Amino acid sequence: MAYFHLKLVPPRPSFPHDATEEEMAAMQQHAAYWREHANAGTAIVVGPVFAPGAAFGVAIIDVEHADAAKSLGDADPVLLAGLGFRIEISPMPSLILRSSVAGIPSNS
Repeated sequence: MAYFHLKLVPPRPSFPHDATEEEMAAMQQHAAYWREHANAGTAIVVGPVFAPGAAFGVAIIDVEHADAAKSLGDADPVLLAGLGFRIEISPMPSLILRSSVAGIPSNS
């Protein structure tokens, strides 16, 4: 398996504070999509980041290869909605997880 960092870049720096109804509906589909992948074990962590100057989304995924990461990102409903979102994908050679996240009891 391989790990990848996906960054969801919104259509403008002021998003989500000025999101339209259409964008919010697409974001709800986006959240459901990634929740499915988290439940399936493909997505390790997914969520918004409120960085200085602009918010963006982040996902860390565990897939076979870069093409699978691209396919997963490209199928995100918020990208398919054609609202100006884009995704940046970067490989991650390794991860360090706290034991409770990695499925290892904390008292082991």
